[in-house]
Amino acid sequence: MKVTSHPVGKAGGFAFTAENEARAGQIIARYPEGRQASAVIALLDLAQRQNGNWLSTEAIEYVANKLDMAPIRVHEVVSFYTMFNQKPVGKHFIQVCRTTPCWLRGSDDLTGTCLRKLGTKLGETSDDGLFTVVEVECLGACANAPMVQINDLYYEDLSPERMAGVIDDLKAGKEIPMGSQTGRQGSSPNGAAAAGVAAIVEEALVVGEDDGAEPAADEAAAASHDAPPTDADAEESVAGADELTGVDQGMVTADSPADEDVAVDAPEVAADEDTAATAPRATDKEA
Repeated sequence: MKVTSHPVGKAGGFAFTAENEARAGQIIARYPEGRQASAVIALLDLAQRQNGNWLSTEAIEYVANKLDMAPIRVHEVVSFYTMFNQKPVGKHFIQVCRTTPCWLRGSDDLTGTCLRKLGTKLGETSDDGLFTVVEVECLGACANAPMVQINDLYYEDLSPERMAGVIDDLKAGKEIPMGSQTGRQGSSPNGAAAAGVAAIVEEALVVGEDDGAEPAADEAAAASHDAPPTDADAEESVAGADELTGVDQGMVTADSPADEDVAVDAPEVAADEDTAATAPRATDKEA
């Protein structure tokens, strides 16, 4: 058996609160024995929230000890995922989505507005300690671009003016409705797009304007199709069958079934059999 060893992490004075300790135990219990390391991301998130939205070395190595992992492995996880902050951030952590849909809709302007208004650079914290602004990749709200995530909440359909207003409201301690900042519900169309969808729906609800058929004619056609056959219909079918005499006389058409072809060839076969019956048989001597 391969045995590996690693140094114990230097947790310092960091430790989970009683509430987070209980929560960590529930998360670890989801995994089978020997697979507790699978809980590392969830426990790092707990530690980050408890530590003021960033992970100190002590918090990282506390999680390593908790899961019996080499500290370097947990440091690798933290440095890989941008969701983890390795230095202190402001109370309002603004993450501006900069991936293609948001960029096409003006995310650069949102970033510029934030930095100018706060007097900071990307990744820096404002002098009052309230704001840190960073750019991140896709946050998954492309239909409502451009958008930002502030701490755990999404603010969507933003303009530079509205972004400035959000910052002012946060400074004033006001509660800001999350989601779309234009008042639309979810990702439903609005403005010209909504009018276009309404026109399509209205057109689809118009019944009977495009077929051009008279209702009475349609009803008559349906009635004749569903009506049971009459005696006249039966006589017409028999008359039609009597007219199909060409096949009986040996005439083959392109639509004739295969068994009719056999029936037409049958007289020739019979003629061959008659010839064979009257022809003298070969004797053993002739053979």
